[in-house]
Amino acid sequence: MTAPVFVVDHFDGFDGFDGVGGPGPEGGSGSGGTFVLDGAEGRHAVSVRRLQPGEGVVLTDGAGRWADGVVLAAEGKDRLTVQLGPVAEESAETPRITVVQALPKGDRGELAVETMTETGVDAVVPWAASRCVTQWRGERGAKALAKWRATAREAGKQSRRVRFPEIAEPMSTKQVAALLGTADLAAVLHEDRDADSEALATAQLPGAGSIVLVVGPEGGVSPEELTAFAAAGAKTYRLGRSVLRTSTAGTAATALLLGRTGRWS
Repeated sequence: MTAPVFVVDHFDGFDGFDGVGGPGPEGGSGSGGTFVLDGAEGRHAVSVRRLQPGEGVVLTDGAGRWADGVVLAAEGKDRLTVQLGPVAEESAETPRITVVQALPKGDRGELAVETMTETGVDAVVPWAASRCVTQWRGERGAKALAKWRATAREAGKQSRRVRFPEIAEPMSTKQVAALLGTADLAAVLHEDRDADSEALATAQLPGAGSIVLVVGPEGGVSPEELTAFAAAGAKTYRLGRSVLRTSTAGTAATALLLGRTGRWS
């Protein structure tokens, strides 16, 4: 079984990948090649995972920097001392895949973020499409965004990622159109079987750069939104014969793209 992943705020003191210890999250500290994991992550390691001396762990900042470690001691309920190896950095993969996710109802947005993160998406953009029942406003919107970001972090750890996806600020349709205009492949999933939509499985994909994929709400992308996205250079695509829910379409499309671009090979 692969070693569990825990998140640290930074690897200060490890600059140059020299293996010298540095501060851990939430007030933790380290020196001489050791690292003290405490706070919420330390509590999870000690009280939930019940890690013991000699077991392996991976520490990461979630932005690509990571290090293998071996547990030296577990103290109290939330303090884990780890002997770290050299810090490495995982480069960002290409083409970068961003999914613009229309806001689903209930907790299906978190489900979408969780499964897309586990699959390997690089960024998720919340989008308040015109046909979305859910709307993010004020404090409710801030809490919902925080939940999406927390979900991406936990799913990143669960799937043993060391570079977690970015969960962007919510975008308007105009902002999404501008984002599509910067992409090397701008794609809108559209379930209308009568529409002139190419299969995503046969689309010509860029070898580098960025792919931006729009997933509409349960009611579909409106004609006005389709027009705005087409003006930005986007094309409509279909996944297959069946129509997926908005909370699963992004995951299926991401998996297809990762396989076709070679990022899963």
